[in-house]
Amino acid sequence: MMSSRLSATSPAAAVSSSLAANTVESDEAFRSAYSICIGKSATNMARLADRPMSGAFAADGNYFNFHEGFFDIGNWTSSFFTGMALLGFESSKDLALLREVNRLAVVYRDKVFVRNMDTMHDLGFLYTLYSVGLFKLTGDLNHQCTGLKTADELAKRFVLRGRYIRAWGRMDDAATEYAGLAIIDCMMNLPLLFWASEETGNDFYADIARMHADTTLANFLREDDSVYHAFRFDRATGAPARGENYCGHGVETQWARGTTWAIYGFALAYRYTKDTRYLEASRRVARKLLSQLDDTLVPVWDFRLSEGMPPLLDTSAGAIAVCGFQELLEHDPEDKALADAALSLLGVLCADYVNPDPACPGILKGAQVGDGLLPGQRLYRARSVYTSWGDYYLMEALARHLYGMKSYW
Repeated sequence: MMSSRLSATSPAAAVSSSLAANTVESDEAFRSAYSICIGKSATNMARLADRPMSGAFAADGNYFNFHEGFFDIGNWTSSFFTGMALLGFESSKDLALLREVNRLAVVYRDKVFVRNMDTMHDLGFLYTLYSVGLFKLTGDLNHQCTGLKTADELAKRFVLRGRYIRAWGRMDDAATEYAGLAIIDCMMNLPLLFWASEETGNDFYADIARMHADTTLANFLREDDSVYHAFRFDRATGAPARGENYCGHGVETQWARGTTWAIYGFALAYRYTKDTRYLEASRRVARKLLSQLDDTLVPVWDFRLSEGMPPLLDTSAGAIAVCGFQELLEHDPEDKALADAALSLLGVLCADYVNPDPACPGILKGAQVGDGLLPGQRLYRARSVYTSWGDYYLMEALARHLYGMKSYW
């Protein structure tokens, strides 16, 4: 049986060991990058509070030109700004950051209490880094109330026949192609449900999270430990049907960011449940990712590109990977290969990809949003851009490394 640890002779261990010799590991460099994160977060948070919006990605780093409103159904990214401000408040105790975040309380409440949220599953991304984070930091019961209402809305997307949380589309619309569809990203939404169970003492929420995690474990991870972006289930019976793709290069390829969602998501599921199957799944996918890195250290956006396609890197996947590695290290701090990989990759991101210019809202350049294949057409998405999620996960990784801070997930 393969060891659950990254063994000294495994390809993943060899890669991670080589990483440690080729990167900036100085805490001074990390503190400098974190200072940039705090400075930009303060400015960005004030602008977001003045005009709530999405701000997903931007080639020039100006997220505030992104044309998607806060209440638009496609918005899953606003809270990466609020999450950064909360990290900044927690480490600096600057009350101005907390005041700016609280200015959005009404719109976050309206989004789940007033607006129709029956078309998307990313409430975990949106509310873990807002209502849940604020409640954990302040004890404000208004934020707890909003967070619990959001967990109710996410739980409504659970499909009992199939035991999964449906990704997109109205739950009463069985005709859309999104009926029967789950995606790997949803592993990062499960902490909202686990938190709701802890707060209420009601296992209902955690049971849904566990069932979705079990279904993901059974269907999304291939035998070689690569990961499907999406998976389709029979609409009538819930039986597993086939892998799907909406963000990677193709159905049978390996989208890097999806890989990192799996690493971090399964590690978080283990944190809440202590189910060692989730811990082992996270380790397996982490080993797979490490075995595919080259001397650039930053993941290629998809590890199985067609011949002739440019091997564009995705720094956002790199930042998420570091957070996933750090979560794994919480449970096995003696895993030196993984620790070397986390430190090395974080060093490369800070040394080569952080933009210190205060006039640019973006921080982490060089992310790839993806070139997904949709039925009958090619969908081209942004290349080599700044992403709000890349910025957030970079700051979270730095906060955990420098200050031992816990994540809000």
